[in-house]
Amino acid sequence: MCLLTYYPAGAAIDTRALRFGAEANPDGHGFAIVASERIITGHGMNAHTVIATFARTRAAHPDGPALFHSRYATRGAIDLSNCHPFRLGGDVRTMLAHNGTLPKRVHPRAYDRRSDTRIAAEDYLPTQPFGPIDTAVGARGLAGWLGSSKLVILTVDPAYAHTAYLFGERAGQWVAGIWYSNRSYLPPEQRWLARRRTVCGYCLDRDLERTSRHCRTCSWCFHCHHAFPDCTCRPTPTRPAPTAAPASS
Repeated sequence: MCLLTYYPAGAAIDTRALRFGAEANPDGHGFAIVASERIITGHGMNAHTVIATFARTRAAHPDGPALFHSRYATRGAIDLSNCHPFRLGGDVRTMLAHNGTLPKRVHPRAYDRRSDTRIAAEDYLPTQPFGPIDTAVGARGLAGWLGSSKLVILTVDPAYAHTAYLFGERAGQWVAGIWYSNRSYLPPEQRWLARRRTVCGYCLDRDLERTSRHCRTCSWCFHCHHAFPDCTCRPTPTRPAPTAAPASS
């Protein structure tokens, strides 16, 4: 499902939350920080290294917005090239990161090792299919296309009115001035609260008629706190009892 974290200008990072998010979403990590007229980015498969680099860089550049992303792969190869954030249309001035499931239009085809978000960043969204996001029509069109997923765009391109855009804000949560796309920034024992049995502790989907231990949206397991198929509490198939050999006469 991934964890996308957004930091407004001046917001300090919580490295503990990032470590919990990386443990739950281990398939690659990356960050982007607006630093005056440029965007500083970093990517890597080792969470400890990327988080440490992000913390140092953010401390040196605290005055602009920033984002951090930890990936839980659903489509595309698990490698450095699919780590968020991505350049929008190859432009180093504009970066985006995403959490959720994008429409089939950007799903990878056979032999395409890119993730859906990478395809969207490289091929689809640069064409501005909904119009400029600084217009009400463009912003509404992009939000509708995203559905229940979330997207952060950081830019220093003067063609944009703002340096940061957050889509799907209501689907996440603000904590101490930091926005998280879901609850995987919390320790495992806090992600799912017993008194809120109708709400997924990972993606926050509400299912009043839940009949399975797995979330209908993200497949998160309410028992072991892992997403399918990595659920650790799946029953182990039982082997049939061996058939006794006939007694010799």
